Amino acid sequence: MHAVVDSALGLAELIESHADDAEQARRLPPSTVAALVEADLMRMCVPDVYGGPEVDPVSMLHAIAHVAHADGAAGWCSMIASTTSSLSSFLPVEAATEIYGDPASVTGGVFAPNGRGAVVERSGVDGVSVSGRWAWGSGTQHCAWVLGGALCDDDAFRLCWFPQSDVDFIDTWHTGGMRGSGSLDYAVDDAFAPMARTMQPGITSPTVDNALARFPNFTLLAAGVASVGLGIGRRALDELNDIAQGKQPQFSSRTLAHNGFTQVEFARAEAALRSARAFLLDEVESAWATVESGDAVTLDQRIAIRLAAVHAAESGVTAADAAFTLAGGTAVYDTSLLGRCMRDAHVVTQHIQTAPKLNEKIGKLMFGLDDDVSMF
Repeated sequence: MHAVVDSALGLAELIESHADDAEQARRLPPSTVAALVEADLMRMCVPDVYGGPEVDPVSMLHAIAHVAHADGAAGWCSMIASTTSSLSSFLPVEAATEIYGDPASVTGGVFAPNGRGAVVERSGVDGVSVSGRWAWGSGTQHCAWVLGGALCDDDAFRLCWFPQSDVDFIDTWHTGGMRGSGSLDYAVDDAFAPMARTMQPGITSPTVDNALARFPNFTLLAAGVASVGLGIGRRALDELNDIAQGKQPQFSSRTLAHNGFTQVEFARAEAALRSARAFLLDEVESAWATVESGDAVTLDQRIAIRLAAVHAAESGVTAADAAFTLAGGTAVYDTSLLGRCMRDAHVVTQHIQTAPKLNEKIGKLMFGLDDDVSMF
């Protein structure tokens, strides 16, 4: 297991101590960001050649879950930044070094092609002039570089990296869950990205030859999102366990831990969460072994990971909902950690990579029927 896993565990107390601040500010506080950056938990997929930790996917999932256990929003931001950093392996060396060579550099953004780009030349440099607005810019306010998808006038779809100074942030992040993630809208207006700071998903080949560069990007993203849900669900059940030992419900002479209904539902939620975690890790471990052996991850393996990821996200909700319900009336207050866990867990299932509606596409593919797998 990579050293970042121990680092994530070691930061739990600090991250948790600032979770309320993140919730109130609707973005991670500087102290949390600095700690995550120092521990390489914001750039886990940057390859060794650029000074990155080059963390294997299994270790990355463990690390993300540990951070999310301390605070779901921090886990979400660590996941977004680290999965975004996997794209460093597809940039030309000079651009990758410029963007990812600094250990303190954090990147994030949105894949969706909400931007419109015009291929132009400026100061003798070929590039793309982009204007657009993107939603769900998780953690972009603490990013040195922000990327966005753009449809360009040469019919190409490009991901473009912009320095933060080119980006306008729009205060839209007023939400129930993941309040601390700072997932607000952002926009650029006639921002120039040299071609070297762009890539075409599904077309651009890796410029770094390592196993991580050969692991499917969307598969990695889905597993990462799901791991946030697993970490939140784990925290909810741990919190319930602590509460149940001492809480004596009104009109009862016994603690929650002695209540038969609580015992049954807690056991069911525990089984669901542990099973989902094992399923996801098993499928990712299998796919990683395939990549390390020099082969490509098969479509069946990608489908299995997506199935496991959706199931893990749903199981995180199952755990958080059960803990919230079993804890009783005190869980409804804003001061309740279980309320935050419940709200945050439900955001995980709203992500496009782990939404329950994906089960239809997954089932279709499992039956051997044709469907678009470009985002698998």
